[in-house]
Amino acid sequence: MADELDPAELAAVFGALSNPARLAIMQWLKTPSDFPPQLEPAEQVGVCLKHIQSRAGVSQSTASQYMAVLQRAHLVTSTKIGPWVHYKRNAEYLDRLAGTIKTDL
Repeated sequence: MADELDPAELAAVFGALSNPARLAIMQWLKTPSDFPPQLEPAEQVGVCLKHIQSRAGVSQSTASQYMAVLQRAHLVTSTKIGPWVHYKRNAEYLDRLAGTIKTDL
Protein backbone atom coordinates (compact mmCIF):
# COMPACT_ATOMS: atom_id res chain seq x y z
CA MET A 1 0.00 0.00 0.00
CA ALA A 2 1.42 3.41 -1.01
CA ASP A 3 0.46 5.09 2.27
CA GLU A 4 2.39 2.64 4.41
CA LEU A 5 5.74 3.68 5.83
CA ASP A 6 8.84 1.73 4.88
CA PRO A 7 11.11 0.14 7.51
CA ALA A 8 13.60 3.04 7.43
CA GLU A 9 10.82 5.54 8.13
CA LEU A 10 9.50 3.40 10.97
CA ALA A 11 12.97 3.14 12.48
CA ALA A 12 13.34 6.94 12.34
CA VAL A 13 9.97 7.40 14.05
CA PHE A 14 10.69 4.88 16.79
CA GLY A 15 14.14 6.39 17.29
CA ALA A 16 12.66 9.86 17.66
CA LEU A 17 10.10 8.61 20.16
CA SER A 18 12.62 6.55 22.15
CA ASN A 19 13.61 9.64 24.13
CA PRO A 20 11.16 10.22 27.02
CA ALA A 21 11.28 14.01 26.62
CA ARG A 22 10.51 13.88 22.90
CA LEU A 23 7.70 11.41 23.55
CA ALA A 24 6.27 13.76 26.18
CA ILE A 25 6.47 16.68 23.75
CA MET A 26 4.43 14.72 21.20
CA GLN A 27 1.84 14.01 23.88
CA TRP A 28 1.74 17.68 24.93
CA LEU A 29 1.26 18.84 21.35
CA LYS A 30 -1.99 16.86 21.17
CA THR A 31 -3.62 19.69 23.12
CA PRO A 32 -2.01 22.99 22.09
CA SER A 33 -4.64 24.87 24.11
CA ASP A 34 -2.91 23.61 27.28
CA PHE A 35 0.05 25.88 26.53
CA PRO A 36 0.14 29.59 27.47
CA PRO A 37 -1.63 32.00 25.12
CA GLN A 38 0.39 33.34 22.20
CA LEU A 39 -0.21 35.94 19.49
CA GLU A 40 -1.06 33.38 16.82
CA PRO A 41 -3.56 30.60 17.64
CA ALA A 42 -1.60 27.48 18.59
CA GLU A 43 -4.25 25.24 17.03
CA GLN A 44 -3.47 26.82 13.65
CA VAL A 45 0.25 27.61 13.65
CA GLY A 46 1.50 25.34 16.40
CA VAL A 47 3.07 25.94 19.79
CA CYS A 48 5.96 28.37 20.11
CA LEU A 49 9.29 26.72 20.89
CA LYS A 50 9.69 28.89 23.99
CA HIS A 51 6.56 27.30 25.50
CA ILE A 52 7.77 23.79 24.67
CA GLN A 53 11.15 24.64 26.18
CA SER A 54 9.55 25.98 29.34
CA ARG A 55 7.32 22.96 29.85
CA ALA A 56 10.18 20.53 29.19
CA GLY A 57 12.47 22.41 31.57
CA VAL A 58 15.39 22.35 29.14
CA SER A 59 17.58 24.94 27.44
CA GLN A 60 16.54 26.55 24.18
CA SER A 61 19.22 24.62 22.29
CA THR A 62 18.09 21.29 23.75
CA ALA A 63 14.45 22.04 22.91
CA SER A 64 15.51 22.97 19.36
CA GLN A 65 17.44 19.71 19.04
CA TYR A 66 14.46 17.70 20.28
CA MET A 67 12.18 19.40 17.78
CA ALA A 68 14.66 18.90 14.93
CA VAL A 69 14.69 15.15 15.61
CA LEU A 70 10.88 15.04 15.65
CA GLN A 71 10.73 17.10 12.46
CA ARG A 72 13.26 14.90 10.63
CA ALA A 73 11.04 11.93 11.53
CA HIS A 74 8.07 13.84 10.02
CA LEU A 75 6.20 13.77 13.35
CA VAL A 76 5.91 17.57 13.58
CA THR A 77 5.82 20.50 11.20
CA SER A 78 7.17 23.96 11.87
CA THR A 79 6.11 27.49 11.00
CA LYS A 80 8.37 30.49 11.49
CA ILE A 81 6.58 33.68 12.52
CA GLY A 82 8.98 36.56 12.99
CA PRO A 83 11.80 35.33 15.21
CA TRP A 84 9.71 32.49 16.67
CA VAL A 85 9.31 28.93 15.45
CA HIS A 86 6.02 27.16 16.15
CA TYR A 87 5.54 23.39 16.05
CA LYS A 88 2.51 21.18 15.67
CA ARG A 89 1.88 17.51 15.18
CA ASN A 90 1.88 16.27 11.61
CA ALA A 91 -1.60 14.73 11.75
CA GLU A 92 -1.50 13.32 8.22
CA TYR A 93 1.79 11.53 8.84
CA LEU A 94 0.61 10.26 12.23
CA ASP A 95 -2.45 8.78 10.52
CA ARG A 96 -0.17 6.99 8.04
CA LEU A 97 1.99 5.77 10.93
CA ALA A 98 -1.05 4.41 12.77
CA GLY A 99 -2.21 2.63 9.62
CA THR A 100 1.19 1.07 9.06
CA ILE A 101 1.40 -0.12 12.66
CA LYS A 102 -2.08 -1.58 12.47
CA THR A 103 -1.49 -3.47 9.23
CA ASP A 104 2.22 -4.32 9.32
CA LEU A 105 3.24 -4.78 12.95
